[in-house]
Amino acid sequence: MKNFRKRTLKRLISMSLGLTLALSTFQSVIPVNTPTASAATTTKGNQVISTGAKYLGVKYKLGGLTPKAFDCQGFTKYVFKKYGVNLPIGARNQSKVGKKVSRQNLRPGDLVFFSTKATMKYKASSIKRIGHVGIYAGKGKILHTYGKGGVKFSNLKNTFWGAHYVTARRVIG
Repeated sequence: MKNFRKRTLKRLISMSLGLTLALSTFQSVIPVNTPTASAATTTKGNQVISTGAKYLGVKYKLGGLTPKAFDCQGFTKYVFKKYGVNLPIGARNQSKVGKKVSRQNLRPGDLVFFSTKATMKYKASSIKRIGHVGIYAGKGKILHTYGKGGVKFSNLKNTFWGAHYVTARRVIG
């Protein structure tokens, strides 16, 4: 019972932090007066982040496609399907969908792709370099899942993920 309470409290704290990040991102990026296509994309992107944040702490499992356990591509596929975007299986295949976006023009809800230790052996220009996918959450954060802790927010700047960034795609908007 004690472990159940600890896990429940930990999950509630994680969800609260995720929602706080998602809402603070939402409030700071939407123009006040003029609705535009980019504002609509940003709004939808923040909705995607809010949905993804509901799964904070869900464990990582290679091949996981459901809220029982996710791997990176299963997580993005699951979240985006709720918004009518049917992503293919596999991070590399997901990197072929949508519109390419530069790192400087990332918006919440964009898919971001990374190399991993195992994929670093391939040329930077090769699609085989991609070994991980996450969702850009705004303010230099990504929402993704890997290893211990499962679904989480990570910093894109000055971290492993920032150093291993490969490309990004916009699939909503």
